[in-house]
Amino acid sequence: MGNFRQIRLKYEKFRLASRENTLCNRTSHAPTNQENRSMHLPSSRRSFLKASLLTTLALFHPGKAQANFSTEQQPSGRLNLYNIHTGEKISTTYRDPDGQYHTQAITELNWLLRCHYTNEQHPIDLQTLDFLDLLNTRLGCNNEIHVISGFRSSKYNDYLISQGHKVAKHSLHLEGRAIDIRIPGTALANLHRTALSLRIGGVGYYPSEDFVHIDSGAFRTW
Repeated sequence: MGNFRQIRLKYEKFRLASRENTLCNRTSHAPTNQENRSMHLPSSRRSFLKASLLTTLALFHPGKAQANFSTEQQPSGRLNLYNIHTGEKISTTYRDPDGQYHTQAITELNWLLRCHYTNEQHPIDLQTLDFLDLLNTRLGCNNEIHVISGFRSSKYNDYLISQGHKVAKHSLHLEGRAIDIRIPGTALANLHRTALSLRIGGVGYYPSEDFVHIDSGAFRTW
C-alpha cells in the first residue's frame, strides 16, 4: 500500500484552476452515495474484485495516467456519462483538483465504458478520461455525454470488420484509449472543433454516424 500511495502522489499537481473549472464549481470530495447514478456494478464478488483489480493495475502505471496540461487547461474532475447501448448513467467525481484519482469512481467508469457486445471490461486510459473531461469543460461542464463506444473487445472489433464497418484492426478502442461520443444539444461540428482546439490526442469526425471520436494517442485528425 505504501508504494501504491507513493505512485499516486507522483501524479502532476495542478496549482491553478482554469476559468472553465471555476465555472464548473469543481469539488475535491470523493464520490458519495448521494450522487446520481443509475448504473450498477457487477453483482458477483468475483466480478467486482476483477473490476477493482483492473482499476488498481491501471493506477499503478503513472506513465500512462499522466498528462501534460497547461494551467489554463485542466480537467474539472467530474464526468456525467450515458451509455446508449446499456442505458446506464453515471455522474461522478473521478479525480481531485491536485490530480489524484478516485479508485471507486474509476472502477465504475470502467464498467460503464465496457464492451457492450461481450460485457468485457478493460481499464480506460486516464488520459482519455481527462481529454473527455476537458472537452466537456470547454462546452459548458454540465453536459450529459452520450457514449457510443468506449472499450471494444477484439471479438466485437472483428465482428464489426466482418460486417463491413470501417473500424481499424488495431483500434485504440481495443486498449481502452478511445471513446466515441455525442452531446445532445451541442452541434456535432462544434464538438469536433472544440476537441481539435485542445490538441491533445486523436480526433475523428463521423457526421453520418453522429459522433466524434477522441483518443489519447498522438495528435492527429481525420
